[in-house]
Amino acid sequence: MWLPFIEQVLTVSLSEDNESEFADTVTSVMILGGSDVDRRQFLAASAAVGLAALDLPDAEAVTRRVNRPGPVAVGMGEVAAVRTMTTTLGDAASETGGGHARHLAVRYLTVDVNRWLDGRYTDKVGSELFAATSELVHLIGWMARDEGDQGLSQQYHLHSFKLAAEVGENELAATALRGLAEQAIDLGHIPTAVRLAEACEQRGRRLDNPKALAYYRNTLARAAAADGDHPTATTMLTSAQAAIEQAPSRPGQSWASHYSHGRWAHESGMIHAKLGDLTAAEEHLHLALDIHGLDRKRTRAIVLADLGHVQLKRGNSETALATWREFLDCADGVQSVRINDGLTNIAARVTSMPDSPAAAELGERIAARA
Repeated sequence: MWLPFIEQVLTVSLSEDNESEFADTVTSVMILGGSDVDRRQFLAASAAVGLAALDLPDAEAVTRRVNRPGPVAVGMGEVAAVRTMTTTLGDAASETGGGHARHLAVRYLTVDVNRWLDGRYTDKVGSELFAATSELVHLIGWMARDEGDQGLSQQYHLHSFKLAAEVGENELAATALRGLAEQAIDLGHIPTAVRLAEACEQRGRRLDNPKALAYYRNTLARAAAADGDHPTATTMLTSAQAAIEQAPSRPGQSWASHYSHGRWAHESGMIHAKLGDLTAAEEHLHLALDIHGLDRKRTRAIVLADLGHVQLKRGNSETALATWREFLDCADGVQSVRINDGLTNIAARVTSMPDSPAAAELGERIAARA
């Protein structure tokens, strides 16, 4: 199922008759990156392709590349460079949105990282290089999703999962599955979202990182809530809270170790809102903003938009308007589909609110951003 889909999406052939020596994950992701830069021709995300991720790993992927003579000698220094660049680009995207730097990340993948993947390295270095590339590819997928290109994002997450699974990196593989599950929820493919979230949480059980456990269990909680499965959602919420309470506040080195208490509180708040507990939802959103804090403009703006909606549902319209004014201040200059969706949703609700100077001012500010 994998190769025919990629051929259809990228308008290329990955069969044995292709000029390429073999069509492994690295070859496929570089074709994806090149098409991203040059053509931007991709299919919309689908439920079937998301589930196909669960059957993708290739156990001999690294071995085949280790046995190929390459022109460049690669060591742990190059692996560290990939991870440093991923962190730097990720920090920039968290602050100003995925739309600002994705082209830089794709260019780095298809030029520098591609050269190293085609180089000479040991099994150990190869495994670390695959893992570092998985992180970078996942980031690009996140950036694409933040720009609103779900189909493109899905392709990067699929490749990120395969790279991670091929070298036994359960945390990275689970994180990629989480991205696919979140997309499936957003696109309305709820049964698929539940299946992917279950696979994500099952991989997460193999880890002893409490932040990772909270990260993946909240993913399953969100999917279960979307599916109307309140018992599972509640159980996972409770389990995620128990895990995050054991986690250190400072970020660690791994991807899931950057799952902060603030992000946990935000996601938990929105799951509570989906389950109909608006009081718990507002408490968690305030927890994210006031106690644990969120120092990234984009992230803080998204929480403020969500908090305003919860406050409005609870009948506190003036409080919601004040929260949304703060959202507009925080969202200034951020390029993110989440911010754009927030603006659209707020504008729709402001027009139906009772006339007031505060509502009129907010409506004018939103109109001025259009």
